[in-house]
Amino acid sequence: MASNPAAPSLAHRTLSNIRAGGAPSGSGPPSPHTPLRTIHSAFGSPSTIRAEEDIIAIEFGTRNLRVGFSGDPVPRGTVSFGPDQQRRTGDFRAWQADYDDDWRKRLTGEQWGRDHELWDLDVRDVDLGLVGDKLERALREAFTKYLLIDSKPRRMVLVLPSSMATPLLSAVLDTLFNRFLPPTISLLSAPIATSVAAGVRSALIVDLGWAETVVTSVYEYREVRCNRSIRAGRILVSQMHKLLGRSLARAQGRDCDDSPEASQEQVVSFEECDDVTSRLAWCKPARGSNNPQGQEESLPTVQEQDESELQGTGPAAVPDTVSVPLMSAHPPTTLQIPHLQLAEPCESAFFDLQYSHGSFDDHELPLHLLVYRSLLHLPVDVRAICMSRIIFTGGCSKVLGLRRRIFDEVSHLVQERGWDPVLGKGVEQLRLNPKLKNGGSRQARRNGPTGSSSQTDGGGEQDGVWHDAANAGPEVDPIEEQLRKGSDARSRVHGELRAVESLGPWSGASLLTQLKVPAIATIDRDLWLQQGASGATRPGEVDFKAQQRQSMGPGGLMRNAAAGANWTLGIWGAV
Repeated sequence: MASNPAAPSLAHRTLSNIRAGGAPSGSGPPSPHTPLRTIHSAFGSPSTIRAEEDIIAIEFGTRNLRVGFSGDPVPRGTVSFGPDQQRRTGDFRAWQADYDDDWRKRLTGEQWGRDHELWDLDVRDVDLGLVGDKLERALREAFTKYLLIDSKPRRMVLVLPSSMATPLLSAVLDTLFNRFLPPTISLLSAPIATSVAAGVRSALIVDLGWAETVVTSVYEYREVRCNRSIRAGRILVSQMHKLLGRSLARAQGRDCDDSPEASQEQVVSFEECDDVTSRLAWCKPARGSNNPQGQEESLPTVQEQDESELQGTGPAAVPDTVSVPLMSAHPPTTLQIPHLQLAEPCESAFFDLQYSHGSFDDHELPLHLLVYRSLLHLPVDVRAICMSRIIFTGGCSKVLGLRRRIFDEVSHLVQERGWDPVLGKGVEQLRLNPKLKNGGSRQARRNGPTGSSSQTDGGGEQDGVWHDAANAGPEVDPIEEQLRKGSDARSRVHGELRAVESLGPWSGASLLTQLKVPAIATIDRDLWLQQGASGATRPGEVDFKAQQRQSMGPGGLMRNAAAGANWTLGIWGAV
């Protein structure tokens, strides 16, 4: 059938109406449709935003590392170092039924437990290449298992102890820049990050670590003084091993030999001894530590419970003996150790009160004496602030009763000695003999200036008006009143011993990174690959005014911090 050319064309077949986007004349309302959305290419996928904005925060320790994204309250995961990490790919012998893990073939004696450490503070015998390989394997495991991210380059923030040696720092940065390709890496100090996580600007950080205990004084986010002692977790585990060795010798009917040769003989594996230490080690309270500062204790809060539930229940009694199974001993046995003996390793590792204070070297001071001397050597204003903000952190701070014991011992030293740095028999006689004190004060008054007694009343007559200078109040300064209105009128706690809780250095670094705080120690990848650690300048040679003018917008922590020719490693490159 031939079509009539004069007939009108149908509306839905007209191309002009489709191109114009309008409805044909004389037709009804348009059919509903989804409106077109304009999507920007930079925000096309949530994964793109995540990859561009995420900064990985890494905290390094001697025995483990913590990783997570900046802005998170706690790290996503913790990776520990050990012999299992050094197995080859596809080595599944540990899961075989007839597998015998002969731990005696590992390092024994003074090198006992070195396989569980990433590095040693004495870098003379440290294989830096092995340190880099361990670090790379641990980070890849953390990225795959906890962070669930790919190998795309991301900016990083490292939380490091302020006493890390430059060769170790150089090995860490070489591993990260060459194998993970981050554009920039920022360095943050662990004590300062710990004070930020506690919500304070000044604090006394007591880091009870594995290799050493470090006491750092932080004043207005700056490290003022740092003291250290070798009394830390390594000595605690060694003392626990000696206790297990003596108990095992008694159980097997052998004589307990305390000779140096016998003390280096390992009777249990490091893993099992470390597990017993973390589970059963505790610290005795100080003598007379019920109320060290003389403050009235408030009554405990009583929780409402049903009386029927309280029948037949009482306070949990501490057992006299504790059963400790040792599967790595030959043969495997179960020891019955008195509960009080489990506090002896902590007592001998951290305090050693049976010796006088003068018998210790500077690098092996007991912890309470180390904290007291750290406060004693500070200026008066810094000491008044730091002593009210004592923060205990580190792995050994989790030992039951250790933090309270250190705090009570320091309180006892302050009450006994005060803040007088002079020691000796003469000072003790002056302190214990009240007659010497009264005689000295009378002699000082006798040798005072003449005519001072006539001015003790503090009064005087001027222009016929009597002025009582001793009881007169200060004059009101209008300028000071105006300045006081704009300041914070809340009173600050200072001058008294007080402990403060902290979330840890990783949480503080995550908060600083999320707030876009500019970091002084920021290294660019291109500059590091060109110059290495030798290209870093001294902190005093860097123009801080130019760095303070950088943008505080998104990415201000990392962007343009190392764009100039002068860049520094901060406190790690000051030595």
